[in-house]
Amino acid sequence: MTAIKPPAFPSRLPNIGTTVFTVMSALAAERQAVNLGQGFPDFECDPRLIDAVSAAMREGLNQYPPMPGAAPLREAIAGKVQALYGRRYDPATEITVTAGATQAILTAILCCAGPGDEVIVLEPCYDSYVPNIELTGARVVRVPLTPGTFRPDFDKIAAALNARTRAIIINTPHNPSGTVWSHEDMRRLDELLAPTDTLLISDEVYEHMVYAPLRHESAARYPGLAARCFIVSSFGKTYHVTGWKVGYVAAPPELTAEFRKVHQFNVFTVNTPMQHGIARYMAEPSPYLNLPAFYAAKRDLFRAGLAHTRFRLLPCEGTYFQCARIDDLSVPERALSEADFCQWLTSEIGVAAIPLSAFYGNGFDQKVIRFCFAKKDDTLHAALQRLARL
Repeated sequence: MTAIKPPAFPSRLPNIGTTVFTVMSALAAERQAVNLGQGFPDFECDPRLIDAVSAAMREGLNQYPPMPGAAPLREAIAGKVQALYGRRYDPATEITVTAGATQAILTAILCCAGPGDEVIVLEPCYDSYVPNIELTGARVVRVPLTPGTFRPDFDKIAAALNARTRAIIINTPHNPSGTVWSHEDMRRLDELLAPTDTLLISDEVYEHMVYAPLRHESAARYPGLAARCFIVSSFGKTYHVTGWKVGYVAAPPELTAEFRKVHQFNVFTVNTPMQHGIARYMAEPSPYLNLPAFYAAKRDLFRAGLAHTRFRLLPCEGTYFQCARIDDLSVPERALSEADFCQWLTSEIGVAAIPLSAFYGNGFDQKVIRFCFAKKDDTLHAALQRLARL
């Protein structure tokens, strides 16, 4: 019997294939490599968080919550943001619980951009930003961060701004580089955007992973930025439960109203017992207040191990990612590019990493790769033992 094919239709994302994270994780599993590529922990979350979610389930909190999110969680988010950054968001009109940060970013872009608009991304950037913009019909404007330091180049950002610029997406602490924006960076951005109608989408999912003596400069700290900003964060990153896909957006009432118009039709609402469990768990702030020290110890362990190799380590000011230059390594000719090196490293050395070129639209190759150190100490030691061969 001849197979019947579905009707042909144009792809909304013709240039998008399987992400490098999926490819490298699959290769790591095939070769039984230590997976330091994809950014998720290999250790368990606090059992008290599981207990809080289980209790909510047993109490019958298993039906739809309100579309913007369960009220106790929105109250807890508002309290946390005010305590940390000094700005009070109204839980009723300014905070929305989302199905993770990726959905939050997509919804923010969908609600404010369309054909004829432009949205600025700062490369290297998280791989969902560009497809999200393309789905709206808006034009992606790529502005490079400074190679080597990955600091924002405000002259280039200023040159990219025009009457068609609907939004700019920033990410601090920054994935993949681990760079943290400073007070001066945020102040300069505020000055650039002040005379414009450009909205800001601030991806702050690693807000609780900033290492001393630095602090996280949330857009919420800056009245001019906060007034035009969708601030995005993630409980998955903060509480080691990336598979739960629960995040939130804080934004002024006018922006939140537009955000929720899209949110109600692409997600409607988010897992009820997890929302209530997280809200109860947030009553004790020590888990996120202690997170910088927890991850700094893992960063330092990993950096100390790599110091004995020919990798050249870049600074890691935040996140749970460590970037390293590969210029000085002796590797086969076929493994000279970042992408080929990561394939070789996974297959032959048994450690998976991600090429930084995957975070650029043009595949810009700086001979830099990214490791994730959100792993058990035993996992990191096993990876370091293999990397010591280099």
